[in-house]
Amino acid sequence: MGLNDRDYGRDPNGGGQPGIHLGARGPLTLTTKLVMFTFSVYLLQLLTTPADAQRTGNFGWVTHFFSLYTDTLTRPWQVFEFLTYGFLHSPTDFWHILGNMFGLWMFGRTVEQRYGKREYLNFYLAAIVFAGAAWYVSEFLAYGLQAPAPTMLGASGGLSAVLILFALNFPRQQIYLYGIIGIPAWLFALFFVGSDLMGAMDRTSKIACTAHLGGALFAVLYFRFGWKISPWIPSGWSLPRPRKGPKLRIHEPRKKESALDQQVDALLKKIKEQGQDSLTASERRTLEKASREYRRKESEKDEGS
Repeated sequence: MGLNDRDYGRDPNGGGQPGIHLGARGPLTLTTKLVMFTFSVYLLQLLTTPADAQRTGNFGWVTHFFSLYTDTLTRPWQVFEFLTYGFLHSPTDFWHILGNMFGLWMFGRTVEQRYGKREYLNFYLAAIVFAGAAWYVSEFLAYGLQAPAPTMLGASGGLSAVLILFALNFPRQQIYLYGIIGIPAWLFALFFVGSDLMGAMDRTSKIACTAHLGGALFAVLYFRFGWKISPWIPSGWSLPRPRKGPKLRIHEPRKKESALDQQVDALLKKIKEQGQDSLTASERRTLEKASREYRRKESEKDEGS
């Protein structure tokens, strides 16, 4: 599967140039961040996987604790496994995560543009849960608690939902198999679902095809009924605000009068009591100085208003 001069192969920040742009300028898309986060989880899996994992079947505590099991609902305190399994991949098969993340990166960016980051993220997470539930129910109905493959992990269910939603929104968009054979998205999706239907009938297969089908079904229902998940998810949390009390009055003490103001007050009192003729030449100059100072302040006040 490859890309060549197609809308879904163009990064929204890549300036509209065709093809795959690993160095596109601008902020990272949410799809790219999901891919990076999933690879980070995979690295943590590798770091906690024993060297003899292939022989012993012990793949480390991270893989063990966050995978989805056929008896998860008997341990309801670990119901989070219906989500966390979608960010794990086989520590002994690098192609498992590489294929899933390439598919998510290729189709997810266009779906993200179509629905917006928040709705796209909620859709992807809900698809993982729905796909996990589909696998869980199918395994329980077929085998009860004695399923031959009691563990499931991988982003394939969420990827299936993204791929099918892409095909439903852009059914005529060309997808190139091996970079050569171009087929419309609807035909590719039909081939994808058909392969999983055949795989689901083969109960000896180690691939969780029922999870793929669950993700595909979720995308069809989401598109057909025009579901929106974001309104049901709180956008954030905030602490309750205390009730407003009466407004506080701020007391500003009067500024201390300057020496000039004190002199003016004394001279004005003298004029009131003895008349202007009682002022000396020095006292008259003090009043003139005060008058100029007051006019200057008034002028500055007018300019600032």
